[in-house]
Amino acid sequence: MIKDNQKYLNRLHVVLDALVIAASYLFAWWLMFESSFADQSAGRLGMGFYFSALYFLVPGYLVLYYWFRMYTPKRVQRTEDEILNVFRANIVGFILVLAVLFLANSFVDEMQHFSRRMLTLFAVINTLSTLLMRAFIRRLLHFFRKKGYNLKHILLVGYSRAAEAYIDRIMANPQWGYMVRGILDDTVPRGAVYKGVKVLGSIDNLLYILPENKLDEIAVTLSLQDYDRLEELVSLCEKSGVHTKFIPDYNSLIPGKPYTEDLSGLPVINIRYVPLSNTINAFSKRMVDVAGALFGLILTSPFMLVVAILVKTTSKGPVIFAQERVGRHNRTFKMYKFRTMRVQEETEEKKGWTTRNDPRVTKIGRFLRRTSMDELPQLFNILIGNMSLVGPRPERPQYVEKFKEEIPRYMIKHQVRPGLTGWAQINGYRGDTSIRKRIEYDIFYIENWSMGLDFKIMFLTIFKGLINENAY
Repeated sequence: MIKDNQKYLNRLHVVLDALVIAASYLFAWWLMFESSFADQSAGRLGMGFYFSALYFLVPGYLVLYYWFRMYTPKRVQRTEDEILNVFRANIVGFILVLAVLFLANSFVDEMQHFSRRMLTLFAVINTLSTLLMRAFIRRLLHFFRKKGYNLKHILLVGYSRAAEAYIDRIMANPQWGYMVRGILDDTVPRGAVYKGVKVLGSIDNLLYILPENKLDEIAVTLSLQDYDRLEELVSLCEKSGVHTKFIPDYNSLIPGKPYTEDLSGLPVINIRYVPLSNTINAFSKRMVDVAGALFGLILTSPFMLVVAILVKTTSKGPVIFAQERVGRHNRTFKMYKFRTMRVQEETEEKKGWTTRNDPRVTKIGRFLRRTSMDELPQLFNILIGNMSLVGPRPERPQYVEKFKEEIPRYMIKHQVRPGLTGWAQINGYRGDTSIRKRIEYDIFYIENWSMGLDFKIMFLTIFKGLINENAY
C-alpha cells in the first residue's frame, strides 16, 4: 500500500511548533516577571494582556515557518538548511513583532509599556527550543528508518549513470529510509545486479507492476539515448497515482543545483552557475579574506618567526619559496611557502609530485608539511588578492595543461580564487590523492558557495585540514 506519511508528519510538526512557540513565550514571560531574576519594575501590563498576544504570535510564526520551507520533506533535507531556515524565520518574526509594536504605539497606549526585553528573550528561547525539537525529531526518524521502519519503496526505470549514482547515495544514507526494489531496463539483461539491486526485466513490465500498488515512488533514470520515451513513461506513472521523480543522466554537464531562467514560459537551464560571479557575494568574500588574513598574520607571526629561523639555520637557501601557480581566470601568480626542500635546479624541481620519504624534503620541511605550517606565508597571497582563505588549491602550470585534457570540467576551478584551504582538503583530498575526486569536491564548492560554507570549512580545517598524512 502506498504510504503518505509526510502529511501526518507535517501536521505533527505544526502542532509541536505551536506548542514550542507558546511555551517559549510563557517561559520568557515567567523569567522576566515572576522568577527570582525578574525585574519587578519592568512590567506595567497585566498577565492577561501579555498572554492575549499569543492569539496573534503563534499563527503568525507558523505562517513564517511555512514561508521559510520548514515543512518540506526531511528525508533528504540537509541539517544545515533546516537550521538556517529556523534562524531566518525567527529573525524575521522578531523584526515583524517589533515593527507591529512600533506602529501600534500610535493607537494603543499600553503598547509602549510592552517589554521589548521579554520579546528578545522569547526570540532566543524560541529559536533554541525549535532547533532542539527538530533535531530530536530528525534523530528519531533516522533511528526508525535505520531499523527498517517508515521505508519508501522505489522502482528505477532505466539503467544509467544516474541510476548508479542514485543507488550509491541511497546505500550511503540509510537514514533516508529508501529501499530500491529493482530496475527496469530494455538493454541490460534481467538478473544483472548493481550493489544488490537487480534488473527485474524490461520497461514494459511497468504495465503489470503499477496496478499492484506496492510502490511509493518511481524514479525515471533513463540513459540519454532513451529520452525519446521520457514523456510516455512519465505519463504512464502519473496515471497510476504513484509519485514520480526524474533523475537526469547529464549530471556531468549541469550542476547539482542548476540555475534556471524563465524565457516567456520556456525553462532555460544554465550549464554553470557560480555564486561568486555575483558582485555582492564576491565583495563580501573579499572583505572576509582581508580581515582573516590580517588576523591570521598577527596571530601566527611569532610562529612564523620561529619557523623562519629553523628553516634558515637547518639548510642552505632562502626562507621563502615562491612557486608559479595558476589562479583565477587562468592567470599565473607566485605562491609563497616556507621552503621545505633543499635548493634544486629548476628542471629537477619540476620533475614531479613530492612522494613519501622524498629525499628532497628537509627534516624540518617534513614537519612543516605534515602540520601545514609551510602554507602560512600564503596569508600574504590572500592580502595581495591572488588567493582566498577558502577555495580550490592552485596547481602548477604544467599540471594544469595535463589535467585539463584528462579530467572533465577540470578548468571550472579557475573561475574563483584559489584557497589556502578548501572543501576537498578537509575531506582528505590533498597531496598524493585522487585528482578526479579533488575536482569533484572543488566543483561542488564552486557551485554551492555560501558564506556559511566558507566558515564551516575554516572551522573544520582546524580539526581535519592542518595535520595531513598525505602531505609529504
